[in-house]
Amino acid sequence: MAGTDDAVATGDDALYVLTAVLLTPAKFPSVLGDDYPEACAALGLPPLADGYGLVLGQDAQGARWTVVVDDVSLVAVAIASWDCGMEYELSPDENSMVAALPGWPLALAVAAPGVPAPHDPVPGPETDGMTSLRPPDTEKWGPAQRRLGADEIALQWASWRGQIDDDQFVTNAQDGKEREGADADSGQVLSGSSRQGVQRVLAEARAYVDAPPPLGRVRSAFASGDARTLRADGPGWSMVARTDDIAFILLDDEPGEVLPVGRGAELPSLLEALDKMAVRPV
Repeated sequence: MAGTDDAVATGDDALYVLTAVLLTPAKFPSVLGDDYPEACAALGLPPLADGYGLVLGQDAQGARWTVVVDDVSLVAVAIASWDCGMEYELSPDENSMVAALPGWPLALAVAAPGVPAPHDPVPGPETDGMTSLRPPDTEKWGPAQRRLGADEIALQWASWRGQIDDDQFVTNAQDGKEREGADADSGQVLSGSSRQGVQRVLAEARAYVDAPPPLGRVRSAFASGDARTLRADGPGWSMVARTDDIAFILLDDEPGEVLPVGRGAELPSLLEALDKMAVRPV
């Protein structure tokens, strides 16, 4: 988290920096979309190959602003420093500023001291008729909430994995009438899971291997050992997996449900193929 002594000049005012996030093909706020071009479009930005940095803060009146900069390296260094508990003054050069968007796309629990509480900017020339960005309503369930749920699973993998007993997975030896999960060759799903939805996700994810989807639909990140954490999204679904383990699926049609998929016979090869074509952080 940034220190609020950091300030970015934004025209006639200054922005007191609260935090920053990357908007790149390999790492972007998934709340904005299923892939990188969709996330950029949500902010009215062209999907540049190198991406952007999003700096979130408040002006002297307390208004929320999201400043878009094209100095991705600077923002990445700042985020890495904050993650390590180090201080880092994030002050992008004005020449690197691409846009100043009213509001925040993410929910923040912090505020700049000495200024009014966070609020939407007063409509005026600075907002140019733009609607203020706002985080999604957590009381509802939809694509944004589904993607946020997948983010949480990826972040807290050990906790979610610890809740799954592999003996609970449907096995090949069980009678077909008891098998309510995916087919044996696609992976093993806990009894009681949504078979049709899981089958659709696995089929669409498999199709990505032959026909690559929009950039950022499949991303690969570091995990423990030699494994990778895979994140794949598609129309109405999100999947989080470890290349050496199981997968979790979330569906728009199953509010709040997390569907675990066991290794089975085919899941390992599917995850390996997805990892080879996934976008990776530089």
